[in-house]
Amino acid sequence: MEPNKIANGVIWITGLPASGKTTLALELKNRLIIHDLDVEILDGDIVRSKNSQDLGFSVKDREENIRRAAIMAKRIIKKNKIVVAAFITPTAKTRKIARDIIHPDKFFEVYLSTPLSVCESRDPKQLYKRARMGLIKEFTGISARYEVPIEPDISINTDSLSVGDAADLILRQILS
Repeated sequence: MEPNKIANGVIWITGLPASGKTTLALELKNRLIIHDLDVEILDGDIVRSKNSQDLGFSVKDREENIRRAAIMAKRIIKKNKIVVAAFITPTAKTRKIARDIIHPDKFFEVYLSTPLSVCESRDPKQLYKRARMGLIKEFTGISARYEVPIEPDISINTDSLSVGDAADLILRQILS
């Protein structure tokens, strides 16, 4: 994403469950508002519960969920807003779907490279534990794959960097 287009672009945060996507999205929103920018968050859990209730977690359904989210993001940025999107977006194909719908010049991909062991230790909803017990099928990182992005705009390990420092790194790239 070109820095001068931040006023109507998408910061797409991808990573494993419990890698810190929502926490970082909220911090970015607060910091962007300080710069007098109009920001909206699209959070994967909320979008899925409101707009994709009819979908499961098969590869096809995950692609459709991301397609719908990207269309929502595109509509929002047409109003000269910034969207901070926090979605697992587990495959290169799903990330490409989002990028192509939104537009490559308006899409800034943030990969949270937080190790699986750290994500599992944070797991506030006990989803990893339930997935390891076989109670949740197609859980990303356990029984469903997560493809590491090959060329994200930025990669951040939230285990070794505070949320504030992570937000600063992103803002330096998009506001410079």
